[in-house]
Amino acid sequence: MAPLRGQLLVAGPALIDPNFHRTVVLVCEHDEEGAMGLVLNRPSPILAEQAIPELEDALGQGDRLWMGGPVQTTSVVVLAEFDEAGEGMRVAGDVGLVLPDADLESVATAVRRARAFLGYAGWGGGQLDGELAGDDWIVADFAPEDAFTDEPEQLWSRVLERKGGSYALLATMPPDPSVN
Repeated sequence: MAPLRGQLLVAGPALIDPNFHRTVVLVCEHDEEGAMGLVLNRPSPILAEQAIPELEDALGQGDRLWMGGPVQTTSVVVLAEFDEAGEGMRVAGDVGLVLPDADLESVATAVRRARAFLGYAGWGGGQLDGELAGDDWIVADFAPEDAFTDEPEQLWSRVLERKGGSYALLATMPPDPSVN
């Protein structure tokens, strides 16, 4: 399978794992050794400035931390839209990860916007490929606004609608089809 770095994984309707039900994941890395991504639509109740004061200028006052996935949920991963080439680890276009050794206080001057995530989604070698073959995930194109949405509860439907065709119909499915 071709590497999916810079693409979105949209949880398929049969994916009922509570860690990923109706999630949208940005794939940050994908190769034969495995994959790593960030869940883009799960805000946490934790204010970022309280948890990581060094990032307050980059994230903005009142920004929350986001739940990036079930792996290493005590670690922080920062996704940003960079102003200049050469900054961070690019994932798609100007959007990428702030490197772990970056000076967090200087991040604000290097990015247009940023979001901090607790943990990440991870797959071992071949695991994601197997889940894709089992229709657990729908691959979709990434747009920078997906990573910084102010309407996370709408992201799953919005990405499916944008994909079009039968996916646009799937986007109208209620979270729990049994109550339909």
